[in-house]
Amino acid sequence: MNYKIIEKDNKIILKDMKNFEPKHIFECGQAFRWHVEEDGSYTAIHKGKVINVKREGRDVVFSNTNRSDFENIWFNYFDLGRDYSKIKEELSKDSVLKEAIKFGQGIRILNQEPFEIIISFIISANNQIPRIKKSIELISRSYGEYIDTYNGRKYFSFPTHDILADADIEDLEKNHKVGYRAKYIVNTSKMIKQGKIDLDSIYSLSTAEGQEKLKKFPGVGPKVSSCILLFAFNKDNAFPIDIWVKRIMEYFYLEEDTKLKDISKFANKKFGDLAGFAQQYLFYYARELGVGKKNKR
Repeated sequence: MNYKIIEKDNKIILKDMKNFEPKHIFECGQAFRWHVEEDGSYTAIHKGKVINVKREGRDVVFSNTNRSDFENIWFNYFDLGRDYSKIKEELSKDSVLKEAIKFGQGIRILNQEPFEIIISFIISANNQIPRIKKSIELISRSYGEYIDTYNGRKYFSFPTHDILADADIEDLEKNHKVGYRAKYIVNTSKMIKQGKIDLDSIYSLSTAEGQEKLKKFPGVGPKVSSCILLFAFNKDNAFPIDIWVKRIMEYFYLEEDTKLKDISKFANKKFGDLAGFAQQYLFYYARELGVGKKNKR
């Protein structure tokens, strides 16, 4: 990649870093464990570490980290080994995506923890991002372990499946604001604890095979399973379809009221192995600008 790494004062600085905008990365619907600071930077947690990320001019500054953690944890988390310029060049051959990419030019797909993503997206079903974030925060504070305090805010690890398998459903439902999803969380955790589904095996499966396996978990359907595959299992051709993606696909490419399975087939054929990246650009573009919300073109 065409950037220089500098370590200084518990910070890692990526000089002249392109294709990286914290707001685009954290607010494109793929992650929920982040907090916006007063200076506009973003603080996130992953693998027991807390990091603050901020763009300063042409550079990206990672605070509260060192070279070792950056190379062993954050390099992969932020997908820094991938050339997003090539991805954007290929997808920009499509005129719609060309505009969407301009709008969300700094998006990168994060590589997140499988179990945390499974539970997070079970919680996300028919829910709004602020409420999803709140529930995950409450669960982490109650069932996770304290990790660090950064900028006056305490951060906790996300609990393991062993812990959530023994959680009280009523407690989760009422005190952690997950509603009917509480039983899905506990039962999914039990399935993993009992070895009924081996999460590591999903990495070697095809996207279709992985989706079928994930759909065995309660509360996991086509959209949620596609999100899990894209954000935790490196399935770059997964194409999650929520209301915003459905709207923009119908607005620019298809007829109104197109069936979800037909949208999925169209996307996989049109975008191929880059479908997941296309989805992220389209989702952010549609949601932020309200594309397709009113009149068709």
